[in-house]
Amino acid sequence: MSPTLQSSLWALTRGYRHHFAGAVVALAGASLLLLSVPLIAKYALDVVMEDGLASGVPWLAALAAGFAPTHPLLGYLSVSGVLVVFVTLAAGGFHYLRGRLTAEASEGLIRRLRQRVHRHVEHLPAGWHDGMDTGDVVQRCSSDVETLRVFFSNDLVEIGRALTLVVVLLPLMFWLDWALALIAVVLMPVIFACAWIFFRRVQHVFKATDEAEAEMTACLQENLTGIRVVRAFSRQPFETVRFGGYNAHFRERYQRLISLMAAFWSGSDLLCSAQIGLVLIVGGSFVADGRLTVGDLFAFLTWVTMVIFPVRQLGRILTDAGKATVARVRLAEMLDAPVEIPVPGLANGLVKAPAQVSWRGGIEARGLTFAYPGGSPVLEDVTFAVKPGQTLGLVGPPGSGKSTLVRLLLGFYDPPPESLLIDGVPVEAIDRMMLRANLAVVLQEPFLYSRSLEENLRIGREDAEAEALDAAVDDAALTSTLDAMPEGLATRIGERGVNLSGGQRQRLALARALLRRPAVLILDDSLSAVDAHTETHILERLAARRGRQTTLIVAHRLSAVREADLILVFDQGRIAQRGRHDELAAIDGPYRQLCLQQGLLDAEAPRLPEFDSDQLVDGGPESDGQAGLVAERPARTRRERE
Repeated sequence: MSPTLQSSLWALTRGYRHHFAGAVVALAGASLLLLSVPLIAKYALDVVMEDGLASGVPWLAALAAGFAPTHPLLGYLSVSGVLVVFVTLAAGGFHYLRGRLTAEASEGLIRRLRQRVHRHVEHLPAGWHDGMDTGDVVQRCSSDVETLRVFFSNDLVEIGRALTLVVVLLPLMFWLDWALALIAVVLMPVIFACAWIFFRRVQHVFKATDEAEAEMTACLQENLTGIRVVRAFSRQPFETVRFGGYNAHFRERYQRLISLMAAFWSGSDLLCSAQIGLVLIVGGSFVADGRLTVGDLFAFLTWVTMVIFPVRQLGRILTDAGKATVARVRLAEMLDAPVEIPVPGLANGLVKAPAQVSWRGGIEARGLTFAYPGGSPVLEDVTFAVKPGQTLGLVGPPGSGKSTLVRLLLGFYDPPPESLLIDGVPVEAIDRMMLRANLAVVLQEPFLYSRSLEENLRIGREDAEAEALDAAVDDAALTSTLDAMPEGLATRIGERGVNLSGGQRQRLALARALLRRPAVLILDDSLSAVDAHTETHILERLAARRGRQTTLIVAHRLSAVREADLILVFDQGRIAQRGRHDELAAIDGPYRQLCLQQGLLDAEAPRLPEFDSDQLVDGGPESDGQAGLVAERPARTRRERE
């Protein structure tokens, strides 16, 4: 077992260890009481079959004589029967106590484990989630945790019961007759050896079965999440066949598991029956020879049954232990995965303490080069600077590095030291929680919860006043949408906002981000699904925030970045051009081509000569109408431009 999970499980048992100990003691007490029942029955049979009351227990005989002086034999049998009832009731009480203590301990322990696993998954870095299937993670967090719950609630204490029976019963059997006791245990080592061999073999089968179930769950989760895509492309037959393949694979694995279990249970049943039959044959001959009484043989047979089936149950316990072992390994793979480092600079010795940031919103990149693990560089020698309160536009073809820059700003991945700064502070020196608390991002495909509109909005800021809520809704051009809904902000939306249009989802996510009042607002192509009129409204409202909030706009539609203070044109991870809209549109280059394609320029519009974009740096000299990023200028509305 992983040291991490082993120490975690031991730590999680704190406060419940005495529950498990009490459950073992209660189960041992119940087992000991039930062991006395065959003894009571033995003496009762001997009283009937042998020498009368002289063969019984003296104090029971005295009690029976006082209870029924005229019929002492009947009195003895009656007292023995009542005693068996009381002993059984007492054992039942111990069993109830065992069940209650075990339930409290196992459920409490598993509750803590679920919390521990969930908290750990929530803090794992983005790279880990990128390499995992959601269905597999769900399987580990639910099914594997449930497997451990079953083991702790049913099997852990049963091991104590089996050991108690073996330790107590063997001396009792040897006390009655050592020769028959040896016969009674002759096959037990064979049964235990079979159980151990089965346990070793079944672990691999359990692992394969669990992985097959995880693959099937991942396929199902993928189909349910993308059900509209499946239907839109009429892929139901293909996906049905695909799921059927995973289902058949899981069935084959599970069938293999059932076959192994059937072989073990049938074989162990045969061995147990053979053991009881052997005791019956040898014990019967001892009774015939007068070496044992009928009561002795009855007690012996009962004890053998009581001890041999718990030993056989070790096979079931080991089976569940095999499941639990596989579940522990799979959970350990998650718990051993290193969580996101709050301040990366502390881990690599670059900083001694988390940096204090002014959160004015200044962003700077200094020769930023970045590659995902195992890949080639996605960003190469990226250098730019944005002053607080200004707007930065990022344009370029898909895969040119724009979204990667956003991920680095959000701290999802660690850039090279001193290559990306906010307000002059390297991001590796900033606490990740503080970083994301002051940045807000709106993605092209925003994630919305299956809750009310207001609850989705308040994710941005739970304590927002009604006025702030209304202002954010208005700035995101969502007012008319809410007015058309009978319940307004109380309207519940489906999973991922399925009953909203793409534009409505984007505007709701934008309102959520604006409500946060971040130092830096990041729009990652998040206006792609809105119409031109709505886009104009939103951009004008964002322009009104200029000076109070730095805005980074990733866009394919150039209308979204026309008023940006600086536009960076990315191409294959490098900055191909930089400048303002009018400046870039007037020279030959990729930006002008995009303007022509999107109808923002007349093909015969005047052009300036092409220039070397590397000359443009923040605060650098102006050349040929080109300038680095300068002080903020007043925003112009679309109407003024026209």
